[in-house]
Amino acid sequence: MVDLRPVGYVIGLLIAVLGGTMLLPMLVDLAEGQGHWTAFAESAMITILIGVLMALACSNSVGQGLTIQQTFLLTSTVWLALPVFGALPFMLGATELRFVDAFFEAMSGLTTTGSTVLSGLEEMPHGLLLWRGLLQWLGGIGIIVVAMVFLPELRVGGMQIFKSEGFDTFGKILPRAGEIAQRISVIYLSLTMICALAYLGSGMDAFDATVHAMTTIATGGFSNYDASFGVFGPVTEYLAVIFMMLAALPFVRFVQLTAGTAQPLLHDPQIRGFFATAVVLVLCISLWKMSTIEIGGEEAFRKTLFNTVSLLTGTGYASADYMQWGGFAIAVLFFTGLIGGCAGSTACSIKIFRYQLLISSIRVQVARIRSPNGVFVPRYDGRPVSEEVLNSVMSFFIFFIVTLGLLSVALGMTGLDFTTSVSGAAAALANIGPGLGDQIGPTGNFAGLGDTAKWMLAFAMLLGRLELLAVFAIFTIRFWRA
Repeated sequence: MVDLRPVGYVIGLLIAVLGGTMLLPMLVDLAEGQGHWTAFAESAMITILIGVLMALACSNSVGQGLTIQQTFLLTSTVWLALPVFGALPFMLGATELRFVDAFFEAMSGLTTTGSTVLSGLEEMPHGLLLWRGLLQWLGGIGIIVVAMVFLPELRVGGMQIFKSEGFDTFGKILPRAGEIAQRISVIYLSLTMICALAYLGSGMDAFDATVHAMTTIATGGFSNYDASFGVFGPVTEYLAVIFMMLAALPFVRFVQLTAGTAQPLLHDPQIRGFFATAVVLVLCISLWKMSTIEIGGEEAFRKTLFNTVSLLTGTGYASADYMQWGGFAIAVLFFTGLIGGCAGSTACSIKIFRYQLLISSIRVQVARIRSPNGVFVPRYDGRPVSEEVLNSVMSFFIFFIVTLGLLSVALGMTGLDFTTSVSGAAAALANIGPGLGDQIGPTGNFAGLGDTAKWMLAFAMLLGRLELLAVFAIFTIRFWRA
């Protein structure tokens, strides 16, 4: 029998911390003299009280540490518990959303997906807009810690390749996981502040610069405007591209950079693959637009660059309606969202390193067919990759494709058309944000979907953010018998 007290203690503390952050938007609304601050005051009171009581009830487990089963439960249930309380301001505040919509919005925020059910954002209280940004910002740092500390230990989706003991990815200059997480948090905060100052210098006001900096570094995509980045100028778009790409790089490399060595950042195969992929995709779409739609010039290139990078990193901002770019561009952008950034970043989706390992494995299989007596070993960054890592990566690919297919079919059964079903499933499972089509595309939102579809997509966001296998594992009988 799994002892749930250590899990409950940590979740209780995190719920209380989430409640504490609700005081920030409360103060914003209070300073603006709006009556909306009471919604955050009530939400904070409820959240902090329940979180503290939960932690106190489980406090006799402190010091016992976590088993593998408890760690699996913690990584999954915390992303279910926090959206429940994160939904309170949407239910009690100006939007007065139903629970399904409020939970969808909170889950989208904390998983940094960026799909939204809200419209008329320009008219909403600043406190509520700040809360959306805070949800994504907190979710972003949480994802990095989970990816660098928990998933490698749980051997999920090939992430064990980044364990310092087994692959020496961190290098000798880095300490244990706890301090790694602390240093990453400092880098995360610093990048957010630099991004906010850059946005401020580009012409954004202080509030927009702050919120968009949080959602950019979190690669979340929540904006303060229905038109997303379409309301901002060219300089702001270029700045957003830079910071979206920085946020999609492994944060541990920034830690190493601040420690005095740039070599890991410059020679990381993930980073090289990520930038090469971005360049190829932008060039392909740009050439297509110039040859078929006869659109050229700086503006066309900027829109292509911005929206391609936004989808590649899973941020989900939009500065143009790319549904008007033609079938080839739409198809490329759809699969762009299924690539993702680097492991250990705030970016989402399948991740570059898994494609690199897949290609390496395919090359070895082809070489073995060509030379049956030869000895060929898959390598990553010049080092041999174990069968365990390759099996884990292949399992992830299979689970991702099967889950995407099943979810698409399930969404279709709710009455959605093919494009909406498939792109909605991909947007949620890969945590991209917008889908395709008029309803959930770059100019739409998810408000018009049925409740059943929203619950499915909310659960898919959780699955995608925790690399699928970490969630599926707790539904097995063997897990509970271990």
